[in-house]
Amino acid sequence: MPLTQIIKDQTVILLHNVHTAILTCDLDYYLCDIPIWKHIYHMLYSCDKWFINPERYTAEPDFHEPGLNSLNECGGTPLSRETLLNYFEHIRRKTLDYLSNLNDDQLPQNPDGCKHSRMALILGQFRHLYAHMGNINAVTIIETGNWPRVTGLDGNLSDSLFE
Repeated sequence: MPLTQIIKDQTVILLHNVHTAILTCDLDYYLCDIPIWKHIYHMLYSCDKWFINPERYTAEPDFHEPGLNSLNECGGTPLSRETLLNYFEHIRRKTLDYLSNLNDDQLPQNPDGCKHSRMALILGQFRHLYAHMGNINAVTIIETGNWPRVTGLDGNLSDSLFE
């Protein structure tokens, strides 16, 4: 099996887990003085910008404001779950389309103008997304006593939101 197919399969699982986190969290809960909705937007924006090529990223979402993606800046217009889910779906389609057209020979290469290889960008976003999902899911567990479902290597993409 090509490495790019394994990456795509695992990305489907990753994005399923992101979707579950968005559906199960309390968007208005403050973690480190920042609302969870902003943690989610930060995580999504980073994936949108950095998964493919941050040097060629030009299509910020219409609702983006300066600093909205930063966890070092408080404030910004609150984003609804619907807005976050719509943005997530845009990123999901874009990411899976990209992976469908990627081959193993391209993984160690750097995209145009970028100092990181395609593989490094992809792995960096896996790390980043799971780090933030861990924080978001921990808040959900503490607040509700329920564990958001996280799909593992088996790829069982259940619609069940909690364990």
